[in-house]
Formats: sequence, structure tokens, C-alpha cells
Amino acid sequence: MKRTLKWVGIVVGGLVGLVLILAVVLFLLGRSRLNNAPEVATAPVTVTDDAESVENGRYFATISSCTGCHGQQLEGSVFVDEAPIGYVLAPNLTSGAGGLGGRYTDADWERAIRHGVNADGEVMVIMSSNHYAAYGDEDLGDLIAYIKSVPPVDNELGERQLQFPGNIIFGVFAFDSWAVNNIDHTAVGGDAPAVGETAEYGKYLIDIASCGSCHAENLAGNYGQLDSPMGPNLTTWPTEHSREEFATALQTGQLPDGRQLSQEMPWMAYAQMSDTEVGAIWAYLNTLESLPNNSAE
Repeated sequence: MKRTLKWVGIVVGGLVGLVLILAVVLFLLGRSRLNNAPEVATAPVTVTDDAESVENGRYFATISSCTGCHGQQLEGSVFVDEAPIGYVLAPNLTSGAGGLGGRYTDADWERAIRHGVNADGEVMVIMSSNHYAAYGDEDLGDLIAYIKSVPPVDNELGERQLQFPGNIIFGVFAFDSWAVNNIDHTAVGGDAPAVGETAEYGKYLIDIASCGSCHAENLAGNYGQLDSPMGPNLTTWPTEHSREEFATALQTGQLPDGRQLSQEMPWMAYAQMSDTEVGAIWAYLNTLESLPNNSAE
């Protein structure tokens, strides 16, 4: 009996040892992946600081909901600060203490926004660069000009710190979902579509507004399958509602049935869109197949 118990103890101890070794290997792998982003083909942009460019950039920052994550003054905010995951933030973008603005070059901004890789070569998590990769060069240049013009705010948030098992979750299990791994980096850059009530321009606006972050990539709605606000199915709107009802919902938050959308839907930002831009988005939605609601499974 004692001999049997001894062998059981050896086997159990061996299994525990193997689990610990595996955990360490996964931890180191996750940390390495997050700290060493893959090399990406970047596309430099020209940034000018004239008043028109800065104002255009302010508009793009608004519809891209930059303040939704980085704060109303782009001073930064904390996404996760919880053991045992760790500390994940949306950094201070200004040139104040703790901000990126004092050290980021135009090339750094381009790589971060359109490629999901920060100036230190780390994989950016949560950042919707898979959508912002669509930004045309001139529009992105204006956005960068605006960010650089924002008054400095002192807000030292520190650096991202992931613990065990945070590095495993973010760097192994969720790694393929981060933007840098979902972008055709060789296709990034070039001119944005011409402004007009066209489906092409409408798709561009939907991309840079990151609509897929809440409505799912196929725009058939987030009904619990994404860790983000639950945006409804947009593919069915053209068959169920008029353009006027769509414009009212997009720009005032007033749904056709009289309900008011919460401010998780940034309709106040979209209120700044022109009739042409609203028409372009509507034109694009009309090209989509009407899909059933995405399931939560």
C-alpha cells in the first residue's frame, strides 16, 4: 500500500511539475509576443499644422471616437487594473508629463494608429487599428496634426504591466485577435475615396469610425459575443427603415420606435457628419446582404 501511495505521489508531483513548466513557458511566450511585435510595412504620411488641417483632424478624431478611450482631453485612461490580469491603459496622447506627444514622431503615430504597433515595438491591445488601417494618407496626416496640437495634460499613467495569467491571456489565447495580426500591412496607405454619396466612401467612413467594434465585423450586430457595447444589426436597416430614420438615429440617437440610444453609441460625434457622409454610409449599407442577427455563441 505504501509503495502504491509513493508512486501515486510521484505521478501527481510529476503532473504538477509539468503544469508549472507549461505555465512558465506560456507566460514567457505571451510576454515575448506582446513586447516584440512583428515587423510591419509602414506608409509614412505628410503632417502639416495649418489651421485647416488641424480642424479636419479634430473632426476625424471625433468620428473615430478617440476621446472614448483616451479621455476628453486625450489625457489617457485605464482599461484594466485588476489582479491577476494586470494593468492595461489607453495612453496619454498629449505632450504633457506622461504623454506620448513629447516623444512620438509622425512615423510613430502612423505605425500606432494604422498598424497597432507602438513606438517601443510592442503589440497594442484593444486599439482598433484593424479599422483605422483604412485611413487615407491625407486624412491621417490631419488627424496626427490635431493630436499634436492638443494642449498638454500632465497625467502619468505608467506603462502596461501584465501579470500571470494576464500575459498568457493577452499574449497567447487572445493574441491572434489583436489588430496587428488582422491587417494587410502592405495594403495600408494611399488616397481615401473621393467624398460623395457612394458606397465606397460610406465603407471608408464605417471603417475609420470603427463601427465594427460594436456592431461586429459583418455589421450584423453584437448580441453578447463581443466584449464591447451591444450594437444592433445594421445590415437589416435598409429593409426595415428609411434613410431619414437612419439619419435621425445616427445623428440624434432617436430610434424609429421613439427610444433614445445610450451614449455608448457616439451619436453626438456623428451629429457632426454632413448629409453627404450620412448618405454615403446609407449607400454602403444598401450594398450589404441582409443578415440574421449574430448569435451570442
